[in-house]
Order: sequence, then structure tokens, then C-alpha cells
Amino acid sequence: MALDTSNQPRIDLIAVADLVREGARVLDVGCGEGELLELLRERKNVDGRGVELSQAGVNACVARGLSVVQGDADRDLGDYPDDSFDYVILSQTIQATRNPREVLGQMKRIGRRVVVSFPNFGHWKIRLQLLLSGRMPVTRTLADEWYDTPNIHLCTVRDFLDLCEAENLAIEKALMLAGDTSWTEHNPGTRANLRAEQAVFLLYRK
Repeated sequence: MALDTSNQPRIDLIAVADLVREGARVLDVGCGEGELLELLRERKNVDGRGVELSQAGVNACVARGLSVVQGDADRDLGDYPDDSFDYVILSQTIQATRNPREVLGQMKRIGRRVVVSFPNFGHWKIRLQLLLSGRMPVTRTLADEWYDTPNIHLCTVRDFLDLCEAENLAIEKALMLAGDTSWTEHNPGTRANLRAEQAVFLLYRK
């Protein structure tokens, strides 16, 4: 399914927003400058909250009229009560956390549904770059040089599936993204791991 992305938010943000039901209570962890929260407010009329590490990001969110606090996903999620949100979202952030498994565990405690998106390090172009150049790949989804990147725990689709199994999380929906194309994978495996530049998962506790 090819999507027209002219004058639209990023395709991964659209994919995440499409997974959230109308009027839901949402926590966006690592919300950056608030693009996703603003999109969810406009398209899904959510009751949205955000947590962002950088002060610049918090300031940008507040300027958009969003409810965001400064906080660290690795340290501060324990302050939230169980089942306090319908959805807890980690968009393009899990690879930048110090302890992804602990963060995911806190998210499933806080939210009835968990949404996670990330760049897929198993994509065929990344594999080819690494094979032919012998250097850390640089792509449109992983655009930083190895010494500048905020990413410290890169993973593949198959790696993430293993983590979900370890955390007793079931997949409600899996979306794979490549360029401006999006498709649903009912049983993500080798094909998804090779073809997807990014992945978006909607998860729930088993």
C-alpha cells in the first residue's frame, strides 16, 4: 500500500497514530518536540501526555500546547501507577534507552496497550552496506555516524520479537515500513526482517 506523504507527517508517525483509538488516554515516552502527540490530538482527539528527556524538546512541546514533563524513560516510568493509560508509546526511542527490556516492562505495566516503533537493523540495505564496506551503515532511517548516534541498542525485527516473548507480550498488530510504503505482517519473520526499514508494533499483555 503506497501512501501519499506530501504535506503529511512522517509515515511512521501516521502508522502509530492509526493504531490508537479515538479519545484514548495516551502517554508518549521520549516524545521529542511533540509531533506525534500533536498528530494524535488532531486526528484522534486523545488525552495525551508526554515524557521527554531534553529541555529543548519539552519547551517545543509546551509551545504546541501539549502536556509534557521532563523525564528519563530509563528512570522515571516507575512513578506512574498500573494501567494509568490506554496506550503507552515509544516511537523511535527504544534503541536509545539504556535498558530496553526494563523500559518495555514498565510500559506494559502502565498501559493496557503498548506501541513501539524502531529502525530495523536487519534491513537488506544495512546488511549489504556492512558486508561490502565493513563499516557501520548510514541510511535514511539511521542517518548518524557511529560516533554521533544516540542509538546504543540497535535491533532487528526478529530481535524485538524475542524481547516481546521474554516480556510475555503478544502482538495485536505489526506494521512494516519501507520508504513511503506500509504493510501489515500477520506473522513477522524473515521476510519482514529483510524488507522493513522500520517496524511498528501494537502489543498487549498475555
